[in-house]
Amino acid sequence: MDEQQLPQLLEDVKEAVRAAGREVMQYQGGANEQWEKGVDDPVTKADLASDKLLRERLLGLCPECGWQSEETVDDQSRLEKEWVWVVDPLDGTKEFLEQVPEFSIAAALVHNGKPKLGVVFNPATMEMIAGAEGAGVTYMGGPARVSEERFRAAASVAVSRSEYKRGEFDEVAATMHLRPIGSVAYKLALVAAGQVDVFYTLTPRCEWDICAGVYLVQAAGGLATEKDGAEVVFNKPEGKTRSLVAANPALHADLLEALKDTPLAPDLRA
Repeated sequence: MDEQQLPQLLEDVKEAVRAAGREVMQYQGGANEQWEKGVDDPVTKADLASDKLLRERLLGLCPECGWQSEETVDDQSRLEKEWVWVVDPLDGTKEFLEQVPEFSIAAALVHNGKPKLGVVFNPATMEMIAGAEGAGVTYMGGPARVSEERFRAAASVAVSRSEYKRGEFDEVAATMHLRPIGSVAYKLALVAAGQVDVFYTLTPRCEWDICAGVYLVQAAGGLATEKDGAEVVFNKPEGKTRSLVAANPALHADLLEALKDTPLAPDLRA
């Protein structure tokens, strides 16, 4: 794989992700067997069908790449690869099951720990946020950029629906305009597109949840780091990050300062 190939590769990845979206939507509201992988962690036939399609299509585009997906057993052979696909075939399965239009398909390509391409597609709303090195970031086909909002009190802050229901934002609810939204990848993509100003979580997240979105935020002029400002590195053995704060540079700095003494939440899926 050569970085000069990424702009053309992006078009092929977008088509693969759209195809996965069509596959997923065939299951919504119909016969869609589901079961629990863990605590509050459902999986469905739609997840598996999307995973199969994406694995075939994306590895077909780059056979030498490694593979990391929520719905594929991780044999850690990816750790030996220079380039790795990081995929969530259906992020926001609970929202998908509830027919809340806040779920997405996310695909990213990582080179030596750094994402170089990201695509997030919401098949319910048909929103596509996509970008790659040398190609910029687009939202619904037009140029995308993080918002210019500088004041936290005026910012729209996207947060997890589950974390919101658990009361994890009660202490800040009076001082922030919170927007509970499903799908981590979708929330990050909305930050990249300037549709919301901030996303943050103090709960551990798997790499496939955030990889595409982190790339998009960064490529659209924003910052996406851990709560302590540390860079998020991908294709790690544990495959998780402890926290994430994503916003334009001004809001990002403000949030890091505001959250510096706030403890991290436990990993409920450990």
